[in-house]
Amino acid sequence: MTPGITQGVLPVFHERLRDELTFPLSWERSTTRDFPAWRATARAAAGEALLQPPGPGPEPFGPVTVDEHRSGTYTGRTVEFALSRYTRARGSLLVPHGAGPFPAVLLLHDHGGEFSVGREKTVRPWSDPGRLALATAWAQRYYDGRFIGDELAARGYAVLAVDTLGWGDRGPLAHEDQQALAANLLQLGTSLAGLAAHEDIRAAAFLASLPEVDGARVGALGFSMGAYRAWQLSALSDGVRAAAAVCWMTGLKEMMVPGNNALRGQSAYFMLHPGLNRLLDIPDVASLAAPKPALFHAGGRDHLFTAAGVETAYAKLRAVWESAGAGDRLTTTVWPEAGHVFTAAMQDDVHTWLGTWLGAPAGSGPGPGGGASLPPQT
Repeated sequence: MTPGITQGVLPVFHERLRDELTFPLSWERSTTRDFPAWRATARAAAGEALLQPPGPGPEPFGPVTVDEHRSGTYTGRTVEFALSRYTRARGSLLVPHGAGPFPAVLLLHDHGGEFSVGREKTVRPWSDPGRLALATAWAQRYYDGRFIGDELAARGYAVLAVDTLGWGDRGPLAHEDQQALAANLLQLGTSLAGLAAHEDIRAAAFLASLPEVDGARVGALGFSMGAYRAWQLSALSDGVRAAAAVCWMTGLKEMMVPGNNALRGQSAYFMLHPGLNRLLDIPDVASLAAPKPALFHAGGRDHLFTAAGVETAYAKLRAVWESAGAGDRLTTTVWPEAGHVFTAAMQDDVHTWLGTWLGAPAGSGPGPGGGASLPPQT
């Protein structure tokens, strides 16, 4: 038996631990070929892993408009609402001019180690010059200079972006304090990743509840950690009808190799559900969204995710969507020249995809709302 020393930040026996992960609740290992039954069982297990204490029932949102900013084609509002029974939070809401209800997109911001701005990474801030300068630099670095929320609003979507705990108005968290925050939440019987997931579900429900929004046409979109949150949200919530995830998908075993960025800890706590990996691989969890429309983009030069990990994950995703008779609703793409970025070309592709499945504005494409007919939830 090998002495219990470490290999960098991994235990020397990490390969044995990794080999023992068989993901028994995955679709490929399931003893049932009844897709809805499999999904119900696997989704229940994923829900348990969120470690969210049961409450008395949904908290009223109680929304308040804090300020308003009118742009050329849409109006921006800072809204405050009950994000959970524990806390209220502020979000940036963009509503197109004209008659609604509009299709809508919940934007989920990235991590990037930058906590001073959260929702402002995706929606241009209109009332804080300091945050505007930082957000503009961030958009230049990762989004080809675009604020993706403003782009969506200009195309006819209502858009909502909310800070995750630790970012923007709910922070800023120091990078080195992420582990302590996660540990303290575990001490309190919950988890950081589970709290973030639950809040994303609530934010999507709030967006769908707005009178300006067509609640049957709400999608999710994110880059990097936001991509993880987007596919996770679609997997766990029936209220999200389509999700696009850019630069966050891999097989777990291909990620857990020496030198991988995720092994540094800290940031991983926002995406780490205790015990879930014993049951489901990362793409297995994402597959709980099937048969809903889903898009995954990866950068061929993304240093955070190995090509083997992306290939493994895409194969698993494809098998599930095809088994559900929904292969045409899944898009998996590798952009060979892209790194860990959400380029203008990738954004344009996502806009086309969202137009197909959600439609914007109403009447601009096929289907009654400008989008293709969506699959029923089973």
